[in-house]
Amino acid sequence: MSHLFIYKYSMKKLLIITLFLISCLPLISQEKSELELLDIFNYEFVSDPQISPNGEKIVYVRNFKDVMTDKNLSNLWIINSDGSQNRPLTTGNQNDMSPRWSSDGKRLVFKSNMQDDKMKLFLMWVDSKEYFPLTNSTQSPGEASWSNDGKQLAFTMFVPTKSESIVKLPAKPEGAKWNDAPKYIDKLNYRGDGEGYVKDGNDQIFIISTNGGTPRQLTNSEFDHGTPVWSADDRKLYFSANLHEDADLDPMNSEIYELEIVSGKVNAVTSQQGPALNPVVSPNDNTIAYLGFVDEYLGYQISDIYIKDANGSESKLITGDFDRDIENLKWDGKGKGLYFQYNDHGKTKIGYADLKGNTREITSDLGGLSLGRPYNAAAFSVSDNGDLAFTYGTTQNPADLAILDGKKMKRLTNLNEDLFAFRKLGNVEEMTWKSSFDEREIQGWLVTPPDFDPSKKYPFILEIHGGPFASYGSVYSAEIQAYAAAGYVVLYSNPRGSSGYGKEFGNLIHHDYPNHDYEDLMSGVDAAIAKGFIDEDNLFVTGGSGGGVLTAWIVGKTDRFGAAVVAKPVINWYSFVLYADGPGFFSKYWFPNKPWEDPEPYLKRSPISYVGNVSTPTMLLTGEEDYRTPIVESEQFYTALKLEGVETAMVRIPGASHGIANKPSNLIAKIASVLAWFEKYRD
Repeated sequence: MSHLFIYKYSMKKLLIITLFLISCLPLISQEKSELELLDIFNYEFVSDPQISPNGEKIVYVRNFKDVMTDKNLSNLWIINSDGSQNRPLTTGNQNDMSPRWSSDGKRLVFKSNMQDDKMKLFLMWVDSKEYFPLTNSTQSPGEASWSNDGKQLAFTMFVPTKSESIVKLPAKPEGAKWNDAPKYIDKLNYRGDGEGYVKDGNDQIFIISTNGGTPRQLTNSEFDHGTPVWSADDRKLYFSANLHEDADLDPMNSEIYELEIVSGKVNAVTSQQGPALNPVVSPNDNTIAYLGFVDEYLGYQISDIYIKDANGSESKLITGDFDRDIENLKWDGKGKGLYFQYNDHGKTKIGYADLKGNTREITSDLGGLSLGRPYNAAAFSVSDNGDLAFTYGTTQNPADLAILDGKKMKRLTNLNEDLFAFRKLGNVEEMTWKSSFDEREIQGWLVTPPDFDPSKKYPFILEIHGGPFASYGSVYSAEIQAYAAAGYVVLYSNPRGSSGYGKEFGNLIHHDYPNHDYEDLMSGVDAAIAKGFIDEDNLFVTGGSGGGVLTAWIVGKTDRFGAAVVAKPVINWYSFVLYADGPGFFSKYWFPNKPWEDPEPYLKRSPISYVGNVSTPTMLLTGEEDYRTPIVESEQFYTALKLEGVETAMVRIPGASHGIANKPSNLIAKIASVLAWFEKYRD
């Protein structure tokens, strides 16, 4: 055989092989595999959708992550309401957020750190995409609101103050190297979760011309001021604040205030004990709608809609018969009623109330803003003609963008289509059961692994939400899906005390948490096992925050679980109310008395009191800069378990606050730690 023939034969064979591989490419691309932990960096989701006044366009925040810098980032995108021309308004590895339309729909104001990592207010002309920074302060501005004539913006910004320490040190010798001066603290609220030790100063109200220039400070009090909104004639601003002298000790008692721009005079518009929040002004006049309630000092209290006419009459409650917590209030374009957001049985919905208080559901399937765990969280906006833009979230997708035009809902984006094209997801099925304590119906969701076979037996994870006055729902969860991808069946649920089921259900745990939510959860485990595909020798339990409390409570009550991960828990209520941020709230609303006045309820409801019963291998996991459920709580339980001879470990997430996923790698670290602990004790 000649060398030429061999060459031609080899080339022909290579061509056949190449053509075969090319023909197989579509088949190969369709093969899917389980989610991997590194996929956390690949998720994207929509937040803060803002529909234009005429309803023709929507600007939204597109959130993404950078694997090289370990940052959560965001840009602004714009899309036509029919779904066409979806394109970026801003680009870059930065944080662009809080877009707000001018009333004529020609300009946007938004916040961004695009220039030098300092958060600034920017103004953009939508037609040309030209923009410029309005502010250049060392402090970050809050969300801005437009005046009705489009000439000014109002916003809040932190104004630092300088306080003098009573501790006076002698002058150090020239060239001497001493330690930093001692920190002198004399405030009740001296640190906050996610912000660290609180700096001296307060959030004050500013206005600035949309032509640029120097912001003008309108308030100068020793209290924080909420986001201001303009009166119909642009002569006044309305805002929510707690300006009472005992604000630290009475943290729920805020009012709506009126600020006269020319004179700077501030007047209280409301005067009831309890919160008054989220003021919105009617487009027709200065009628104010706001959210609030008369404080009954209960653990779970729901916000209602109040109306206060421009003539100065008393506030009128219009949704007293609506037994759900209302948020995110928006006037319709004619001032005839209000749109609002609420959670109901694991669904986030948009409702509408007329001025007589008649309410109706507009749409559901909102959600997707809580990427880690399946919390109900969503956002929406409304145009002048009543079109709604909202975050669309299901168990199969994080938040995308959708629009409701009249009665027709249309999904406009599918940001994770590329990722899910080659990844398998666990199936999520809603289920209900009766609590063994009192036969109350409890709602939950059972997640099965990809390629699930009901004839097989699977290890099981009970995952418990925090709050405790919060709710899980029919939404996507990267954390839950990661457990399913690892081969576990996962149950998450809303035991008594969860929101979205009414005031009475929420307050079943008032001054009684944790307690009978234990039976709710164990009954759910039994209901899941009854389906026949769960390995009863491989049951595991975990939860964070309030779910960490319940996980620690569970291992003190039963040994049926092979291992437990207690994430960012409260272990000792006595120490918690004195150590967490917000002591004026927790000691007043979650317990009948201060701990030294009546220590028995604190001890009775503390998992540390039952540590002698624990035999379950238990991991503690908390951020080292968590000031909501401080890591000292985890350290107490860890040491107690060690003294009792229980197998235990502690995972400390460096630099993390209560919201551990402030960095994508922290969420990965949490999931990896939970799975590693369960795998260690899995048969």
